[in-house]
Amino acid sequence: MTSSSDRSQAVDVQEPKTYEVRTYGCQMNVHDSERLSGLLEGAGYVRAPEGADGDADVVVFNTCAVRENADNRLYGNLGRLAPMKTKRPGMQIAVGGCLAQKDRDTIVKRAPWVDVVFGTHNIGKLPVLLERARVQEEAQVEIAESLEAFPSTLPTRRESAYAAWVSISVGCNNTCTFCIVPALRGKEKDRRTGDILAEIEALVGEGVSEITLLGQNVNAYGSDIGDREAFSKLLRACGQIEGLERVRFTSPHPRDFTDDVIAAMAETPNVMPQLHMPMQSGSDPILKAMRRSYRQDRYLGIIEKVRAAIPHAAITTDIIVGFPGETEEDFEQTMHAVRQARFAQAFTFQYSKRPGTPAATMENQIPKEVVQARYERLVALQEEISWDENKKQVGRTLELMVAEGEGRKDGATHRLSGRAPDNRLVHFTRPDQDVRPGDVVTVEITYAAPHHLLAEGAVLDVRRTRAGDAWEKRNAAEASKPAGVMLGLPRIGVPEPLPVATGSGCGCD
Repeated sequence: MTSSSDRSQAVDVQEPKTYEVRTYGCQMNVHDSERLSGLLEGAGYVRAPEGADGDADVVVFNTCAVRENADNRLYGNLGRLAPMKTKRPGMQIAVGGCLAQKDRDTIVKRAPWVDVVFGTHNIGKLPVLLERARVQEEAQVEIAESLEAFPSTLPTRRESAYAAWVSISVGCNNTCTFCIVPALRGKEKDRRTGDILAEIEALVGEGVSEITLLGQNVNAYGSDIGDREAFSKLLRACGQIEGLERVRFTSPHPRDFTDDVIAAMAETPNVMPQLHMPMQSGSDPILKAMRRSYRQDRYLGIIEKVRAAIPHAAITTDIIVGFPGETEEDFEQTMHAVRQARFAQAFTFQYSKRPGTPAATMENQIPKEVVQARYERLVALQEEISWDENKKQVGRTLELMVAEGEGRKDGATHRLSGRAPDNRLVHFTRPDQDVRPGDVVTVEITYAAPHHLLAEGAVLDVRRTRAGDAWEKRNAAEASKPAGVMLGLPRIGVPEPLPVATGSGCGCD
């Protein structure tokens, strides 16, 4: 007779396959990666353990094509995985995103050990392509030329229980000379308002209390149907969703920033007093060379209107230094615009050639040392302004949504971190009672640094929320699953201020 223990030993329990997603680039890529993770988990994969560093059954690169050395970075990473793939039978490597859309015919030639290449328009095909590559034992290259499904309609593995991205449009109709995004993601295509609101309501039902409306040119929403006020109407509709506490959006284009949007922001309580609006340059000749459809006066005029309607709004921007043809006078105009605008933060980039863009072949490319010197002057000016603007917050009482993992020193300082309504990062004293990510605390600001605030006194109030319940429930569920974390994917939730970096930003906003 065979014992039960013998029978259990005879059963071949197959371990689930693991996956890792490495994400580069803009918020749209981050949003896509959540969907890729959801698709893979729906197909039975589990995330690879933390520190796996490529030691997974499936490694997916979700790429960005906007940096000059984007391909070098990709092929370097693929090269490091080649010997691992040789030693690990059945391992698969997939490359998607903007670089895949751009270099579809090159990737498999330069890295023949890649199993799947897919583009920005057909991320939903990844599990099928992986299976087809396994069965046919040859690389599968499938690039769709138009969108097959909005990212938000695909399964998702969100990185936050309390905050979520919601895509309202994809693609871009602008022709900025420094940006390759329209060529890779196509013309703007808007999602139906009813579908957007239905997704938001479903997310709120799951415990999400903050959403960020996402689009390559988010406030051009409505261009498909010829309704110039569609975006402001959408903001107001978000204000009617019970349980939705915070609404943000990124990134708007100054060309499409109309008075009705400002009014909707000011009059809709759950739309946060925060605006990220890329300026790119303060020089009218450079803006013209960039094919930006506004000039300095128009840009500063929008900021003036926003501040008149929303006095405590925190305004952030993107700026490119060293665009081809930029003179010292042009750069001084950017410095002047920064002094006038008094941004809470400016994400400042040194211009780098983007292959396939008109700017890459323009005359009068600026020498690296000149760009570097201007960059350092601009960063120093913005640091001073950011610190001054943050000092104005000292003494204010603010409601913070408790964040997960945003205070890297919180363990050592015995603090927690959260985001103010205007998206400023605040580190606060840990209260005696239990506080979870997604809960809301009330604090008084006692100290300001250029990139964060401190609330060193006792927490004035703690409000436990459905979002905190959702975080707690998710953590309990995760504890019962195989441990793992998706490597390389930036945190989701309130978009975190990016560190000052070189190279230009990803969108043409």
